[in-house]
Amino acid sequence: MISARNHRQLSSGNNPFWILVLLVLVAACSPKVRKVEPKPVNIPAKTIEKPVNKPLQPLPPPLEQRFNTVSMLLPFNLQNLDAGKSYKKADLQSANMAVDYYQGFKLALDSLTAQGYNYRLQVFDSKDLPAETRALALNPKVRNSDMVVGPVFPDGIKAFSAVSAIKPELSPLSPASPAEARNPMLITAIPPLEYHARRTAQYVHQNLKAKKVFMLKSGFSADNKYLVPFKKSLDTLSKLKVKAIPFTVVRGSLTSLLPQLSKTEPNVFVIGATNQAFLQLTLRSLDTLAKHYPVVLIGHPSWERMTFLKADLLQRLKTVITSADHVNYKAANTRDFIKAFRKAYHAEPSEYAIKAFDEGYYFGLLLAQANGSTIKPEGKDYQGLHNKFHFVKKAGEGWVNTNVTLLKYVNFELKAIE
Repeated sequence: MISARNHRQLSSGNNPFWILVLLVLVAACSPKVRKVEPKPVNIPAKTIEKPVNKPLQPLPPPLEQRFNTVSMLLPFNLQNLDAGKSYKKADLQSANMAVDYYQGFKLALDSLTAQGYNYRLQVFDSKDLPAETRALALNPKVRNSDMVVGPVFPDGIKAFSAVSAIKPELSPLSPASPAEARNPMLITAIPPLEYHARRTAQYVHQNLKAKKVFMLKSGFSADNKYLVPFKKSLDTLSKLKVKAIPFTVVRGSLTSLLPQLSKTEPNVFVIGATNQAFLQLTLRSLDTLAKHYPVVLIGHPSWERMTFLKADLLQRLKTVITSADHVNYKAANTRDFIKAFRKAYHAEPSEYAIKAFDEGYYFGLLLAQANGSTIKPEGKDYQGLHNKFHFVKKAGEGWVNTNVTLLKYVNFELKAIE
């Protein structure tokens, strides 16, 4: 376990070696999280999908308060701490991610502490090693926590779950299917790919009113991770009335589809591929097609981060994708968070810090209001900075956040549709 009383501020330069050095000093196991100035960052919550759900809101702390203990298992990789040693890029990226996540989560607990709640945050280095993770799962300090945050990667989650499934365990950053971990106490905060596919199927059926959909395939089996749940959801929603037509594209040619296309109704194409060569050829062909036929393209959520995909082309194709971490940097709450993060750490918050703040604030409130009882995320929806939380309870898989945001290219940038 890493323990120290006070934060050490990280420079925005992010020198890898000194980041690792400071990790020894940065984590906290103090009985009460210190306050952060300026004013605490507050995120108003609202009902997201089900009006019957009560939104998660801060309540006055009970008169007799207990400490809510959170154990955080992150891959700081301190075993590599050696001034004369060369570092692997992956190790440094993992350590940077761990630092950013810790800082965002800690800032959230600081904000809640300023409102009168109490937390004990215990931080451990999982070293990104299954053996270390299994040892931590048996550690009494971890087992006696109210909640465990981490490990981060799927192998670590499975290793921890195989040994201990007695406390709520938050999978904070991985979209891997919870079915792989087989942990009824697991909380998957990042929606798995199947929920992205379900959401676009709903959009195609309800908004586009499509009568048929062309599923363009690259020939690689990886496409099926998106296309299979998409088709299954579309079949269920439309009661098999919408025809899903699979088509394997060879060298970008779409000529054989022309007899099936409509000149007046939108022709909906769905692509679950992420292969660069395939996408560049196929999207160029769709762009040519769009000059003569109305086209709407549904894409894989990872396209948002693919720099080789050009916004002007995707806009011409009326492309819609989904996202689980779309941040509105113009929103007042986001600006408040960035100011507080800069003041606390003298650095810019990364996407990991933003996600960590949302998760820390949301689960910190749940723990405080449960007051020693097991938290029930499925009963509370929440609007965060990077995403909306809408958890459902899945038998044998724990709780899964199912909320994803629909995005469309407008003025050459992605905008939320609803």
